[in-house]
Amino acid sequence: MTELQNRQAEADDRELQEMVAANDTGARIPEGWQGKILLAAALCWSLFQLWIASPLPFYDWPLIGSFGIFNDTEVRAIHLGFAAFLAFTAYPALARSPRHHIPVTDIALSLLGAFSASYIFLFYDQLVTRPGLPNTQDLVFSITGLILLLEATRRTLGPPLMIVAIVFLTYSLAGPWMPELIAHKGVTLKELVNHQWLTTEGVFGIALGVSSNFVFLFVLFGALLDKAGAGNYFIKVAFSLLGHMRGGPAKAAVVSSGLTGLISGSSIANVVTTGTFTIPMMKRVGFTSEKAGAVEVASSVNGQIMPPVMGAAAFLMVEYVGISYVEVITHAFLPALISYLALIYIVHLEALKQNMQGLPRRMEVKTWQLRLIGMLTGFLVTAGIAAVVYYGIGWVKPTFGDYAGLVIAALLFVVYLFLIRFASRVPDLELDDPDSPMVQLPEVGPTVKSGLHYLLPVVVLVWCLMIERLSPGLSAFWATVLMMFILVTQRPLMAWFRGKDELPRRLRKGFNELIDGLIVGARNMIGIGIATATAGIIVGAVSQTGVGSVLADLVEVLSMGNLLLMLMLTAVLSLILGMGLPTTANYIVVSSLLAPVVISLGQESGLIVPLIAVHLFVFYFGIMADVTPPVGLASFAAAAVSGGDPIRTGFQAFSYSLRTAALPFLFIFNTDLLLIDVSWAQGIQVFIVATIAMLIFTAATQGYFFTRNRWYETLALLLIAFSLFRPGFWMDRIVAPYQQIEPSALVQTLDTVEPGTELRFWVDGEDAVGNARSFVATLVLGEGDNGRDRLASVGLELIASGDRTLVDFVGFDSAAEKAGMAFDQVITGVEAPQAQPPKQLIYIPAVALLLLLISLQRRRRSRDEQALQGASASV
Repeated sequence: MTELQNRQAEADDRELQEMVAANDTGARIPEGWQGKILLAAALCWSLFQLWIASPLPFYDWPLIGSFGIFNDTEVRAIHLGFAAFLAFTAYPALARSPRHHIPVTDIALSLLGAFSASYIFLFYDQLVTRPGLPNTQDLVFSITGLILLLEATRRTLGPPLMIVAIVFLTYSLAGPWMPELIAHKGVTLKELVNHQWLTTEGVFGIALGVSSNFVFLFVLFGALLDKAGAGNYFIKVAFSLLGHMRGGPAKAAVVSSGLTGLISGSSIANVVTTGTFTIPMMKRVGFTSEKAGAVEVASSVNGQIMPPVMGAAAFLMVEYVGISYVEVITHAFLPALISYLALIYIVHLEALKQNMQGLPRRMEVKTWQLRLIGMLTGFLVTAGIAAVVYYGIGWVKPTFGDYAGLVIAALLFVVYLFLIRFASRVPDLELDDPDSPMVQLPEVGPTVKSGLHYLLPVVVLVWCLMIERLSPGLSAFWATVLMMFILVTQRPLMAWFRGKDELPRRLRKGFNELIDGLIVGARNMIGIGIATATAGIIVGAVSQTGVGSVLADLVEVLSMGNLLLMLMLTAVLSLILGMGLPTTANYIVVSSLLAPVVISLGQESGLIVPLIAVHLFVFYFGIMADVTPPVGLASFAAAAVSGGDPIRTGFQAFSYSLRTAALPFLFIFNTDLLLIDVSWAQGIQVFIVATIAMLIFTAATQGYFFTRNRWYETLALLLIAFSLFRPGFWMDRIVAPYQQIEPSALVQTLDTVEPGTELRFWVDGEDAVGNARSFVATLVLGEGDNGRDRLASVGLELIASGDRTLVDFVGFDSAAEKAGMAFDQVITGVEAPQAQPPKQLIYIPAVALLLLLISLQRRRRSRDEQALQGASASV
């Protein structure tokens, strides 16, 4: 029986690895010369990406000077050429296709695909002489490239994205024959392929540029970090710190998945990497198969919203939103952190419901006072080291001038040697068998010490991004170079510090692991490269046909002008569009279609939403598609590990992810959550209040706080959470935030309004094509002696016409013109802000109601415990 179980376990593990391979690296592993060519192509791709990211091409080499410099368009073409070649060689065409050799047809398709993708690089000089005038050869290879790209998409990502791309290509060509609501003039085949393949508006657009310039290096960095053993280190550290708590393995799963998700671009790979170890542990302490899988899915998908990588979407947001990378991750950080804290709390509530215990520790558990002192000491020591590094490097750079880089590298090497020596004093972390019983948790001290050197590249990455303000690509390059050095040298140095004579063998092993890491990083990028290229088809169709405005009209008709209903429709559309798509393609598709819709309809409803908030809104719901049945791919991967039902796992994961679904609605209406225009003190207050509110919301959705909720307690908890998240909603009902000004009396009223006051103008007019349009324009009142002058300073002059107030003049490139105002529009209303009591006063009744609920539940829990003890005593 035991032998049969072992065989079944091996078969399940094989099936699981095949699922990950099919989704991330390619299910085909050919043998012989074909296998060597496949691995060599992947290795060359990684080396090419490292070369173009480095400063080396711009170095003035002796005799030959600079070489190997490519412009963005050429890099994108070569990048897609590698991806297309590997897509046809690494991914079989059908389920029954051979796995251990590459058929002749796939070799031919891979070469043709690579040539077509690289076409604009190979014929760049000729193409720039005839822009918009493709010849027969251009058209043949463009059409071939589009067809092969769609087939590569089907192989690497499945049918969903391919079908969406085909729909948009068909829509572009068949515009005149579409229903009236979505019809357009249409484009010819020649115009289509020129736009999609021979310009940077379609396939070779921003998305593919982000993939080639930024995403590849971050994915490669993650692959090298994992190859070095950092993934196992994160899991062990999480278990050593949290495994003794109630439901400890599940809390450790959340933390380790979060740490892995920081560097992973795939929620499916994240589930399998950490889930094979954490899911059996969760089941051992009392979680059902479905709940154990759901916790892993929810935490792995959450890794895609956590900076710095955010499943590669962070880099796309830089391009699409037009703000710096540091600003993107600043805005995205707080909601992601709150979401993770809430997930840990969900796990805690599940453990309380079932009275679960943690796993035994090897050492005596310290009192909470000592643990608090230890945490504060650790924080102060870390802050002290950070201050020394910050001011130390600030001193090194001016002191050593051109040699500062070498001095900093030498200091980094010394720190690395110290950390390796530190790690050599404790045993290496072993890869545990998840099916073997864990009698005791790993010790905290030795576990943490064994891998501190893995944090060095992460520190370098964050330093380059946040302090030096280097580009994401260059930051990832320097972090990757350090990671490559660590991968090669960590084992020989460990052996040397331990007095073992194994240096050549360990050096060879480190070099082999480096090559493996470079190959795995490239294979992990195949799907992302293909996805960003295919998503470019959709972006190209949007720019060529104007389907974005059509979609805005459609959503407006369906939502009947109701803002909340419009946001809910957008969320549902994001979920549908995101089904079966990887994170990167998901974000590109959803943001290009739906972000402009939220912006324009929000403006018409009087809600001025920052662009980054809208992009995060559609991104969050696109990510939720990884969880949502029936397509949630991460849920299927987790069910394969846990042995549970994938659909039930998906629904359970969705219930755990409700907190992630609530956050986008909250930060659309309360942009403080995104740390937009808030001070440090306000940011800390927002974090504390929002975290408490999210934990209360979580307790309501899970039906358990201090004990099981009654229905009215759940409603009260939801009310409290809403009041803490949006105190302004209630304060606006008590005291209106704006006073109404009659348009006819506007000029006279503005005589008494201070310059710098933000006014809201309700405007009726026409859009660019003559359709009636109502919207809200926001203007900051300028300087002037009277109301008329203050309006003129923002480029606006008004005139009375009967009982109406019309726009008589709008200054060119003025604030009024930028706000959308134009000649002959009708001003139907004007609002000026008025003094309100602090919205934080709403916290007082909310906290009072919360304290009342806590009192009621604690008393009820105490009565239930006494009744249970009495029943046990009588037995």
